[in-house]
Amino acid sequence: MGVPRAYDVAVVGLGAMGSHTALELATRGRRVLGIDRHRPPHTLGSTHGRTRIIREAYFEEPLYVPIVQRAYDLWRRLEERSGARLLTVTGGLMLGASDSEVVVGARASAVEHDLPYEELSARQVRERFPAYAVPDEHEAILEPRAGFLEPEAAVEATLALAAAAGAELRFDEPVLELEGNALRTARGTYLADRVVVAAGPWLPELVPGLAALFTAARQPLLWLDPQEPALFTPERFPVFVWEWKPGWAFYGFPDVGDGFKVAVHHHGEATTPDTVDRRLRPDDEEAIRELVRRFFPAGDGELREFAVCLYTNTPDEHFVIDRLPDDERVLVASPCSGHGFKFAPAVGEILADLATGESPRFDLAPFALRRFATRRAS
Repeated sequence: MGVPRAYDVAVVGLGAMGSHTALELATRGRRVLGIDRHRPPHTLGSTHGRTRIIREAYFEEPLYVPIVQRAYDLWRRLEERSGARLLTVTGGLMLGASDSEVVVGARASAVEHDLPYEELSARQVRERFPAYAVPDEHEAILEPRAGFLEPEAAVEATLALAAAAGAELRFDEPVLELEGNALRTARGTYLADRVVVAAGPWLPELVPGLAALFTAARQPLLWLDPQEPALFTPERFPVFVWEWKPGWAFYGFPDVGDGFKVAVHHHGEATTPDTVDRRLRPDDEEAIRELVRRFFPAGDGELREFAVCLYTNTPDEHFVIDRLPDDERVLVASPCSGHGFKFAPAVGEILADLATGESPRFDLAPFALRRFATRRAS
C-alpha cells in the first residue's frame, strides 16, 4: 500500500461536528484528512431529519448559553460563505408544569445570561398560537431567537467549503482500526499529528476503551399532514420542547412544506448504528400520535413520512469534548445526547483549537472525560 500519507489532523466522521472541524482546520491552513464510512449527508446516524431546533435559553444547563451564542454567529457566517439559507427564526416555546425541568431550566438560563424572553400562561399560549392545546396547569417560556436549522444542507455546505479550503475528504471508507495517530482502512493507512473522532454512534467501536460510556438510542420521527395547515406555518407556529410529564419531553417544528414534524426526546431503546431497526413500528406511531392528539389536535393528520434518528448518549446527557487520557494525540468529539447539532460550528472551532494547541474560548471542564472516572474504573 506504500508509505502512509501524513496529515496535521485527521477527522473521523463528517457529520455535524466533524464537518465543521474539518472546515475550521482547513481554513487555518492545516493539512486535513476528513474520512467517513458513508457519504454525508446521509440518514444513517444523527445528522439528518431536515430540521433541528436551535435555542438560546438552554434548559439543560446555563453553561451552554455562551457556546450556542457563538454558534449563532458561526451559522450566520456559514450562510454568508456558502450562500445557503440554513437558519430560520420562528421563536421557541419551552413548555411544561411550573416546576418542570424545561420551564425552570429555560428561565434560569435566560435570567443568568440576561436573554430576552416572555413568560406565558396556558391561556396566553392558546391565544397567540392556536395550534397549541396547552392545559391550564402548564406554562411556557417564549424565547424570540429560537428556530430551526437544516442539517443536511448545512453538512453539504460545510463539506464543500472544507474541500475548497484544501481538506482531503474521503467518503465510503470505514476506519477499521484506530491505533494512536494511525488510521487503517481497507484502502490504506493514514497518519496524523492529531486525530479527532467525531463518529457519533460509531465511536464505541473506534475507541473501545470508552464503549461503556456511550449508548446509542433509537428515536423515531414523524411528519404529519396538519388538519388545519394555516396554524402550523413558521409564522404562526414556534418550535417547541414540551415536558408533558416529569422527565418526559417531546419536540416539534412548523410545517415547512413536508408536514408537522414531531418526536419524543430521549427514552429510545438501546441499539447500534449497524443493527438499529429503521422501520416504523405501530407502537412508534401511536406513542407520538397520542401526544399530538392531546396537545396538537389540529395536527393529527395523515402520516407523510417517518425516519429513525440515533442519539449517542452519555450517562449525564452532557457533551464529551476531550483528549483521550492514555493518548493526547486523539480527541473525542461530543457524543451529544440528542441536543448537539445546534452547537456544531462552535464545537468545530473548539476542536480545531485543541488540535492545533490553541486555547479554546470556553471552559471545557464540564465536558471532560474525567467526570466518568469512577464509572470507567468499575
